[in-house]
Order: sequence, then structure tokens, then C-alpha cells
Amino acid sequence: MKKWIIPLVLVVIIAFWGMNVNNTAVKLEESAKKSWSNVESSYQRRNDLIGNLVKTVQGAADFEKSTLEAVIKARAEASKPEININNAEDLSPQNLARFQQAQSGLSSALSRLLVTVERYPDLKANQNFVELQSQLEGTENRINVARDRFNESVEPYNNHVRTFPNKIIAGILGFDEMGYYEAEAGAEKPVDVEFDFN
Repeated sequence: MKKWIIPLVLVVIIAFWGMNVNNTAVKLEESAKKSWSNVESSYQRRNDLIGNLVKTVQGAADFEKSTLEAVIKARAEASKPEININNAEDLSPQNLARFQQAQSGLSSALSRLLVTVERYPDLKANQNFVELQSQLEGTENRINVARDRFNESVEPYNNHVRTFPNKIIAGILGFDEMGYYEAEAGAEKPVDVEFDFN
């Protein structure tokens, strides 16, 4: 009778350990997915505000067409890459890099728009434009906070599924490492802003 008790106890211990690894991984993964949804929500808010900004600028100034077209095109490009949070593979470093690249293009076009607007005193005095510009600045701050919080939620998940012996069970159960949201290449360099008043 004693011969089967030890293997049974080991099986029960391993089963409970496996359940704990799985349940903890699920909770941490859901937290990271929620954080990613907040990142996407912040970017969506920015996209919505940019549409209003472009309309306000078009209506208030004889504005350079190429700058507005660049913002409109970049906005369309930024909305193309989608991350499906129900598929952990979509939160891979490669997919996050593609998403980030599209968002960086929009940020760059938007920066050019705001720098060029400095040439239009009537537009700067327009209360709608001032309010939209303030909203965009606040949204950029929200985006930074959301990205930081996403990275903070990915760290415990990755630690849980990548450390031994959890890695064995996590691998069997299909829990893969998630990517972090990383700064774009060259972001550590100061921005070179030029005013062309020709």
C-alpha cells in the first residue's frame, strides 16, 4: 500500500504546481493585454484628435498642402498595423516594432505640422487650434504613460514564463514571451528642429 502513496503524492504536487504556473501566467498575461489595450486606446485618441486638428488647420489658414497630406497619409498608415491581444504571438517583439514604426511616422509628420504652424499667427490665435494642440500634447503624455505601464506589466509575465522550472510548464501550455515596447532607433539623439521661413 505504501508503494503507490509516494507516486500519488508526487503527481498531486506536480499537478498543483502546474495549475499554479498556468493560473499565474493567465493572470499576468491578461494584465499585459489590458495594458496593451490602453496603449492602443491612447493612439486611437491621438488619431481622432489629428483628424480634428487637420480640419481646423485647413479651415483657418492657407496652409502648405504637402504638410497636411503627409499628416493625413501618416495617420492612415498608423492605423494599419493591428495587434490582436487575444493572440499572444501578436505581442511579439517583431509585431510591436512594426506597430511602433507606423506610430513613429505619424509622430514625425505631426511634429512637422506643428512646427510649420508657427508661421501662421492667425492660426495660433484660433482657440480651437490652441485647444487641439493642448489635447495632442496631453495625449502624447498619455501614450508615454500607457507604453510604460505596458512594459511594467510585461516584465512579471516574462519573468514568470521564462524562469526555470516554470518555463517547462509554460512552454507546454503555450505561454510565449511577450515583447516590450521599445524606443525607436535614434530616439536617444536630440531632435533637430528647423524653421524655414522662405
